[in-house]
Amino acid sequence: MTALDRRTLLRAGLATGAGLAGGGLLGGGPAGAAPAWRPSGRPVLTHGVQSGDVTAGSALVWTRADRPGRMVVEVSRRPDLRGARLLRGPVLDPSTDFTGRLRLRGLPPGERLHYRVRVADLDRPGVASEPLVGELTTAPARRDRRDVRFVWTGDIAGQGWGISPDFDGMTIFRAMRAVRPDFFLCSGDTVYADGPLAESVSLPEGRIWRNLVTPEKSKVAETLTEYRGQFAYNLLDEHLRAFAAEVPQVNQWDDHEVLNNWYPGEILDDARYTERRVDVLAARARQAFHEWLPVPAGGPMYRRMSYGPLLDVFVLDMRTYKDPNDGNTYADGTRGLLGREQRQWLIRELRRSRATWKVIANDLPLGLVVPDGPGAQEGVAQGDPGAPAGRELEFAEVLREAHRAGVTGIVFLTADVHYTAAHHYDPARAAVRDFTPFWEFVSGPAHAGAFGPNALDGTFGPQAVFTHAPPRANTSPAEGFQHFGEVAIDGASGALTVHLRDRDGVSLWTTTLPAPTP
Repeated sequence: MTALDRRTLLRAGLATGAGLAGGGLLGGGPAGAAPAWRPSGRPVLTHGVQSGDVTAGSALVWTRADRPGRMVVEVSRRPDLRGARLLRGPVLDPSTDFTGRLRLRGLPPGERLHYRVRVADLDRPGVASEPLVGELTTAPARRDRRDVRFVWTGDIAGQGWGISPDFDGMTIFRAMRAVRPDFFLCSGDTVYADGPLAESVSLPEGRIWRNLVTPEKSKVAETLTEYRGQFAYNLLDEHLRAFAAEVPQVNQWDDHEVLNNWYPGEILDDARYTERRVDVLAARARQAFHEWLPVPAGGPMYRRMSYGPLLDVFVLDMRTYKDPNDGNTYADGTRGLLGREQRQWLIRELRRSRATWKVIANDLPLGLVVPDGPGAQEGVAQGDPGAPAGRELEFAEVLREAHRAGVTGIVFLTADVHYTAAHHYDPARAAVRDFTPFWEFVSGPAHAGAFGPNALDGTFGPQAVFTHAPPRANTSPAEGFQHFGEVAIDGASGALTVHLRDRDGVSLWTTTLPAPTP
């Protein structure tokens, strides 16, 4: 179909918004047109399409329009969408910044599906936007031992490095798209709400980095409109839009969605802000996060994502329940980054998991020291290689309980520190002995200043097996120290292979971990 006629709109009106009813489907390509910014005689989809939080039978599909309208989604196994199931989505209106998402249900597991999104005018029957198309891959069924491949990184458009047409924008998303992953794990710092952009920045070799700048990116975000503008800005990049239309996302939030190194209850001493209460800023940022990304609404932001018998992903929220940044040497095991309920949830779900690999997506690294000014720590570690103290206590509990329950196959994935590394943790090198050896892989930034490397804390016995960091702090994306990681799990053997890749997709380091024995 090239347009929605009146009969089609009536069918859409009769379809259930809850998803595909009664037994699944009956029955691509790139991201579609670039955003159009002037309203015309028909609605316009302004920022592409995205999908996220896929399961074996469902997926979220997202879009945004330039005016109020009804979201309509078609989904099919076929690239030409013949015989597609038509679904009626929500009304997009100013209360959500004209964004909307629809949970597609009853999807077939482990398949590549194609979808098409339009927004229908509320006042003129038969009038709808031009369509945008996307693709997504559903998770395998519980017993389906097929290959699983995904990528991860974090830290997008930070430290003053925005979208520069002269340097071809955020090219790392083109490289990740070329891998053809089943999904993308964004390990936090999905935006830099506290990082205003200048129109130009001088590079060390004499070149000029020219940023695309919008009003919302010209100052620190404080209002809801300004926080929304952070996410809208990233989707101006053609590579990110094309990637988002083809690869489902799993998004974490961290600090720069609000501001650097924030924690609940904090009162700012920063002249850039007129609103100094971080809890107020965080509430606005959280609303924008849920509006502009294909993430579930309601409930906690930590969650478990299952991908057949080979993989469970445990998505942590290390920000909402975080205690204040101090010296991080206290002896109170009830404090920390996760909070009691999330910590108990993680221990319980690790015990319940029967997946070969349990990937813990931690948006703050476990063994790297991440200072927050003199005498304060942002992360888990604090540089003391002795017995666990401070926030290390709750991770010592998680690792101990998993070890005693015989949980195997734990791998940590993170970003945050703006370089890439592979860390192996072993109780033989640690100040504590009651845990099973594991790996932590770090990869980033996606498109931000590069830093590092950070010091390792010896409490859990980490060894830096590989590190790739820039020669100086805050190197630009033009200098190449941008990174993403790729995980490939072989369906036949269960082996997990990790590639740490650069901006162009070149593998800098790789390892293969054999499937753990039960």
